[in-house]
Amino acid sequence: MRVDIWSDVVCPFCYIGKKRLEAAAQEAGIELEVHWHSYQLDPEAPVRQEVSNSERLAQKYGRSVAEVEEMQRNIAEMAKAEGIEFNWEGANSGNTFNAHRIIHLAQSKGLGTDAQEAFFYSYMTQGLAIGERETLEDVAARIGLNPVEVDDLLDSDEFSDFVKFDQEVAQDQLKVTGVPFFVFDQRVALAGAQPKDVFLQVFEKALETAAENPAE
Repeated sequence: MRVDIWSDVVCPFCYIGKKRLEAAAQEAGIELEVHWHSYQLDPEAPVRQEVSNSERLAQKYGRSVAEVEEMQRNIAEMAKAEGIEFNWEGANSGNTFNAHRIIHLAQSKGLGTDAQEAFFYSYMTQGLAIGERETLEDVAARIGLNPVEVDDLLDSDEFSDFVKFDQEVAQDQLKVTGVPFFVFDQRVALAGAQPKDVFLQVFEKALETAAENPAE
């Protein structure tokens, strides 16, 4: 089953959604053909944030730091249930544009999901600065990308159009307001890191829709 996923690598709900999707597919015995799409939650972010992640989120959402920290603790508990160690206190956010370009490069070589997982892990568990070149090169090397190709990409605009196109499709055609956002077999859409049972129900719906409209 084809699944198109719009996500950002600094989005803990995207990581949680990925794990729940995979668990549901394993339970249902469905093989997924995943296509990753770029969605930057903060396109104007600097390469590296000069304030803590909690301070940044408090400013962004107009909350107190204490409120944001409580929210982060709750997300970490949710992530833990999916086998994710979310070290939110050490999270080092930054601009994700280049990470998305590397994911597109990886996807062109059949390594899109490996890249996505590696970026999620590097940001949420390892606390690496997601916008810095050293992190980008480390993640790319970890999944087996050619370092020369990665350097060439980072020194150019390669795959920039892919990132921008994904964002435009999400906003203009799909009217996506947050991620993760899933489209199953280009027929059924689902927003958010829904529980595994919801993914199982969506699988059924997508299969039923395909059966009813085989010519589409």
